[in-house]
Amino acid sequence: MTRCKPLYVLAFFIILTGTLPGCAAYSAYSKCGSRGCPGDATITAEVRALLNQHPALGPPNQVYVQTLDRGVYLTGQMATDLQRDTAESVAHEATGVSRVVNTIALTYAGR
Repeated sequence: MTRCKPLYVLAFFIILTGTLPGCAAYSAYSKCGSRGCPGDATITAEVRALLNQHPALGPPNQVYVQTLDRGVYLTGQMATDLQRDTAESVAHEATGVSRVVNTIALTYAGR
């Protein structure tokens, strides 16, 4: 039975990690409404413009940007950890960003 406990704890943390971005989205929705907070669209546009200045982050990589209550959420796929980290640091450079949540996945090259 002690062997199952770590699995339950791991499952709990995986579920918790998946729900936290949803809680942030609900908080932003309840604070700012369905149109989003003032300035979110501007932050998203600035982050996209900054990302476009880095050719290494372009195709075949895919980066999606969404801003909720000054928090930037990065999703998509990148080829390397360095590209993923670069995208996060570039997003921090945008004016008005309070936090960056980076859930960009690494592409699987396979065998």
